[in-house]
Amino acid sequence: MQEKTLAIIKPDAFSRNSGGQIIAMAEAKELSLIGAKLLHLTQQEVQGFYKVHREKVFFDSLTQFMSEGPIFVLVFQGENAIVRWRETMGATNPAEAEEGTVRAQFGENIERNAVHGSDSPESASFEISYFFNELELVR
Repeated sequence: MQEKTLAIIKPDAFSRNSGGQIIAMAEAKELSLIGAKLLHLTQQEVQGFYKVHREKVFFDSLTQFMSEGPIFVLVFQGENAIVRWRETMGATNPAEAEEGTVRAQFGENIERNAVHGSDSPESASFEISYFFNELELVR
């Protein structure tokens, strides 16, 4: 099934100029890049994006981290794009991520783990619309 998923290259990976390599890893998994933006969000904007985690203990440190520098927000499209991107990212904790995954290669720790990806069609819909309108996505 063709679907779209949101991906974010987080400030840690962006600051190390890893964006091109990460995009290449996604493209190698037959994910097509159909939208991209370079942004530097305020902590309030990040809080709106991560509102589903508002009650979790890591919310404040996550939103602080995600607003500390530029991020690269991407939309990938492809067959089973959500699962395919999540497999490409690897486990949330880079120490547990399989060799060859984005987080194993570029992640520093469980919070500074290089990338974000939608976890369901519902979250992908919300996340993509948070950053993009339909005119900004290649059809």
